[in-house]
Amino acid sequence: MSGPLEIVAGPLRLLGRISLSVARHAGGMSLLVWRSAQAAASGGVRFRDVITQAYVIGVQSLPLVLVTATLSGVVTSQQGGYQITSSVPLYFLGSVVTSSVILELGPVLTAVVLIGRVGARITAELGTMQVSEQIDALYSLGRDPVPVLAAPRLIAGTLTMPALVAIADAVGVVAGMVAARATVGLGYESFLYGSRVFWHSYDLFYSLMKALVFGFTIPLVSVHMGLLTRGGAEGVGRSTTASVVFMIIAVLVLDAMFPPLLLN
Repeated sequence: MSGPLEIVAGPLRLLGRISLSVARHAGGMSLLVWRSAQAAASGGVRFRDVITQAYVIGVQSLPLVLVTATLSGVVTSQQGGYQITSSVPLYFLGSVVTSSVILELGPVLTAVVLIGRVGARITAELGTMQVSEQIDALYSLGRDPVPVLAAPRLIAGTLTMPALVAIADAVGVVAGMVAARATVGLGYESFLYGSRVFWHSYDLFYSLMKALVFGFTIPLVSVHMGLLTRGGAEGVGRSTTASVVFMIIAVLVLDAMFPPLLLN
């Protein structure tokens, strides 16, 4: 009887461990959000710290965001031009590029850029502070690390991400328009006409809503994982890797939830 019981018990134990881990992380991040909101509401977050983090997250990420947005617009235009047949008006390419960049590629690729450049950095930075007992030193001095380390990053990420996505959307569309002119000979006027045919003002709001949610989620996960780091340099590496994986999964899951919630 031990064989069949073990077959059933093994998956149940695995499911229990996964459920416990998910609940523990969800509880920790919820508490982090609550404490950060309390710190912001009570004036415990310094404006200078928010500006510093906004510069690191937004301004320093701008060159990589511009490169990614340009390439996304060019590739979308080239592939769309390849797939358009003679039975479809060529100006439809403008709608394909504009919708693809604004609804999907702009927010998601910008989020991926921030995960690699900002999220991993935050986790490694706070993880190093945790294992070197710098955060414990803050507690010993009577200072709460949440208003100092967590809240400024959450606020800065939430505020700067929509601006980065808006820039990425504009750059991606312009790059797609130039690529369409160079590859399939579609004029700028025809491209813009095709963009306007199926354009909805709500599309831009949808893109910026994605940016707002992604900009909050990325620093939240990275700060949470950084504060959980244990085990020296090896622990910092493990936390950073796990944080990047969690952030990518979180962004993709949230991205999949947006169409049924906001487009229908």
